[in-house]
Amino acid sequence: MTFYERIYKTFEPAVSWIYRIEPVGVENIPEGGAILASNHTSFADVLVISAAAKRQVRYMAKKELFKTPLAPLIKALGAYPVDRGGADVGSIKNTISLIGSGELVGIFPQGHRCGKVDPRTTEIKAGVGMIAYHTKATVIPVFIDNARLKTGAFRKNRVIFGKPISFEELEFKSGGRVEYMNASRIIFDRICEIKYGKSGIHAKHDEVTE
Repeated sequence: MTFYERIYKTFEPAVSWIYRIEPVGVENIPEGGAILASNHTSFADVLVISAAAKRQVRYMAKKELFKTPLAPLIKALGAYPVDRGGADVGSIKNTISLIGSGELVGIFPQGHRCGKVDPRTTEIKAGVGMIAYHTKATVIPVFIDNARLKTGAFRKNRVIFGKPISFEELEFKSGGRVEYMNASRIIFDRICEIKYGKSGIHAKHDEVTE
């Protein structure tokens, strides 16, 4: 049993109880390398997704955390550093390498926490599209659903794993930022469709545009 498996076995019941986690669609998570792409409302999202997924999920974490006394534990749990102050090519290459070696990597297309707001109105980043392009990995859309649109303790948090998105569905031709952004939009729309349905996505886009 790995260190992560021991930690998971010890703490998952408590985390699931505190956050009232209800996993849905866990069977949609494939074996091997893949991307979990989720809406992002709270720091606790990492905990609830990891508890619900049953597999170890690797995440980027800001590099400052690796200079604290918690650094050994953070590393042992599978996190790896990223410089949020600029384009961290090393972290991007590391992410691509992890997926290529069979790891499950969690990415938040919004790039930062957007709690208590309709996710359909938030901006997204090109990063998840770029990672998908370079890895050709399956993307699993994830929606963390709760009453306040913010993950919190002692209230139900449904972690819904949607149907896998294939590389072909992301409409890539030759890569580049425009295509990365388009793929990120496709992915994030699929995330939001889990809660709002396709008609809800289109209606909200039209509302924002107008």
